Amino acid sequence: MEQLKHECGVAMVRLLKPQGYFKQKYDSGAYALEKLYLMMEKQHNRGQEGAGIACVNMDSPVGTEYMLREKALGKDAITEVFSRVTPEWSEAQLFMGHLRYSTTGRIGLQYVHPFLRRNNWRAKNLCLCGNFNMTNIDEIFQMMVRQGQSPRIYSDSYITLELMGHRLDREAERCFEEAKKKGLQDTDITRYIEDNVQMGNVLRTTMAKYDGGYVMCGLTGSGEMFAMRDPWGIRPAFFYRNDEVVAVSSERAVLQTTFDLCCEDVEELSAGGAIIVHKNGRFDLESILPPQMQSRCSFERIYFSRGSDRDIYRERKLLGKGLTAPILKAIDGDVENTVFSFIPNTAEVAFYGMIEGLRNQGYDVRSEKVAWKDVKLRTFITEAGTRNNLASHVYDITYGSLRPYKDNLVIIDDSIVRGTTLKESVFKILDRLHPKKIVMVSSSPQIRYPDYYGIDMARLEEFCAFRAAIELAKERGMGQLVNDIYEACRAELRKPNEKQQNCVCSLYKSFSVEDINRKMAEMLRPANMQTQVEFVFQTIEGLHAACPNHKGDWYFTGRYPTPGGNRLVNQAFIKYVEEDPL
Repeated sequence: MEQLKHECGVAMVRLLKPQGYFKQKYDSGAYALEKLYLMMEKQHNRGQEGAGIACVNMDSPVGTEYMLREKALGKDAITEVFSRVTPEWSEAQLFMGHLRYSTTGRIGLQYVHPFLRRNNWRAKNLCLCGNFNMTNIDEIFQMMVRQGQSPRIYSDSYITLELMGHRLDREAERCFEEAKKKGLQDTDITRYIEDNVQMGNVLRTTMAKYDGGYVMCGLTGSGEMFAMRDPWGIRPAFFYRNDEVVAVSSERAVLQTTFDLCCEDVEELSAGGAIIVHKNGRFDLESILPPQMQSRCSFERIYFSRGSDRDIYRERKLLGKGLTAPILKAIDGDVENTVFSFIPNTAEVAFYGMIEGLRNQGYDVRSEKVAWKDVKLRTFITEAGTRNNLASHVYDITYGSLRPYKDNLVIIDDSIVRGTTLKESVFKILDRLHPKKIVMVSSSPQIRYPDYYGIDMARLEEFCAFRAAIELAKERGMGQLVNDIYEACRAELRKPNEKQQNCVCSLYKSFSVEDINRKMAEMLRPANMQTQVEFVFQTIEGLHAACPNHKGDWYFTGRYPTPGGNRLVNQAFIKYVEEDPL
């Protein structure tokens, strides 16, 4: 309902056969480009602010360009960058694409991946893109400064490019010294460096100090390709390989569709591991950093990734199915006088699971498509009141879909974050149907904490669950609790990073889930709304039962997998109190 700008998407293709092979077998002079385009379009959901592509042609003669790159802004960026592709691209062997959603609020072509670091030696050219957000970029920046570097731009993308570029230079110099000891000279040294660069060394010395969630992808001018996943497994990465091609994507189903594969054909990159395809085409899986507590992002399963993946589809159905008991309680078991529906479009699969769960219990369920999402209205009127009135009509309803004042309406969404769309649009338009009661269901638990590893939400007050807890504290005269948490957060920040704990958890421990649900219903229900509203949220236990292999639940529990998450949430609470004290 409330679109989150979230995890970026990556796509990589490495051809292992000559171009003529693909022209003859697939009757295509641009086989890799076609695959890259399809992989990016199938991940369009992961980034609509910008897109970029890059390629490397290892056969380009000296004096000609061998690393090409195109970038564009906007929702049509994929089409735009591929429209600029020239015939030279079709001769390349390595390809990389990226779809961007900003996690920092920075918008502009200079922030669109891939990033490129140039050098006259092919082996020292580096092109980088990724799905990442680092929590300790300040520390990395200071480390680089101590080494004598002077980064020109302060962003995790640029700093990572420069740091990895520096380590690539050192790796090339290591190979240079080896070549000199062997008595090689001139271009023989260059060939030795290109043939013996170990990207594993580069990745280990670059990524060891990082705190955050990431899939880091890159190409070098001499023909090395790599993709590395964070040691906690927070961000997703999948790959496919055969004797023709190696391909990498943020989602498994994307590779299945692009290359016509079964689920079992696609492999998941291990936490802390890297795919490295060398200049000669040799494929290696390397363990770069030791795996840490496994925290694969559960929100990927609930919302971020496309539901066409076999396991994600099943898990989303289970999320809906597991909510039948609290839903029945909310409507006092009156299924006969209840209409079930969903908020389009990402909650549709959870809706199927909810209906299946009810029917499995013998209920004859009435389901309708009650809500429709229209094309976003253009806010061409600048007056705030009129603009808000237009925004309230983003959703429309199916008139006559339920019996006024007689039927309950149960409507499911995948998540409730800010609550703004509910208050300003959804509840107002649903109230026109005059249901006896609206039960607003979320297939995810209450979102209580910022992500810091991907989503563009860092302020606690953006979450309606947090605002509800604060309001409860005010009403119950618990101002001292907020002050105590504030002081505890300040004390934590004086500790070493690895010793810090999330103090904000104390706020939620003071109230039950039902307390917060009721306060959220009160806060988000429009003043002139006639219908009673009740919230039903997924439980943490239900989440883990439906998504057993994705334990990353910090959005809901505050259990951040890295020290950086704890530090940032404590900082966020301090900032909230100082800007908006009780």
